[in-house]
Amino acid sequence: MAVHRINMARLIVVGLFISFGTQAQKMEVGAGLGGMLYKGDVSPALNPRFYRPAGSVFFRYNATRSFSMRAGFAIGSFQAEDRVSKDPLRQARDFSFRTRLNEITADIEYNFRNYKPQPKAQNWSPYVFGGVGICNFNNAVIKARGMVSFPLGVGIKYEIKRPWSVGVEFGTRFTNNDYLDGLGDRTFGITTGKLGQGNPGLSDSYTYTAITVSYTFYKIICP
Repeated sequence: MAVHRINMARLIVVGLFISFGTQAQKMEVGAGLGGMLYKGDVSPALNPRFYRPAGSVFFRYNATRSFSMRAGFAIGSFQAEDRVSKDPLRQARDFSFRTRLNEITADIEYNFRNYKPQPKAQNWSPYVFGGVGICNFNNAVIKARGMVSFPLGVGIKYEIKRPWSVGVEFGTRFTNNDYLDGLGDRTFGITTGKLGQGNPGLSDSYTYTAITVSYTFYKIICP
């Protein structure tokens, strides 16, 4: 009877370890290094000359071969200047800014090719992602916390040598505010004048482009 109980206990422990190992294969941690660009009243189009460095860390849970869930934290800055514009009104306004920003995001990824947890699988896939984020930012005019953003983007990832993967990603953070540049019709109650006013119908956005490296927990621990 005692031997039977010991064997049952061993089976339960082994089962727990196997279950943990199976779930661990779905867990991934990583980091990215790249930069941010702003789009809004001061720079209506993405201008590479304003590219500023940024970095991120993330946790990814590969729920299925096609779908993943990811949470991330990024920090960076962006800037723009009216003086480089060809628009005479913007040149006359001569406004410039630099905004520092950090964000927390949660999104869902869809892999166009299946990622397989098999030892000899050649894993690589383009993917798309979308989700929601919260950002804090400050510049010379305003300091704001808890602003909502909506990340949307594309990427490609490649498992170079298990458990390590590399990738490239481009994503835009759409916002529902006109405050990232500190320039608007009214910026949190601060009137900026006619030349200083922005277009209230144009919400600001910013992009984050990064090269990523990640580690997947494939190892199964056995008792």
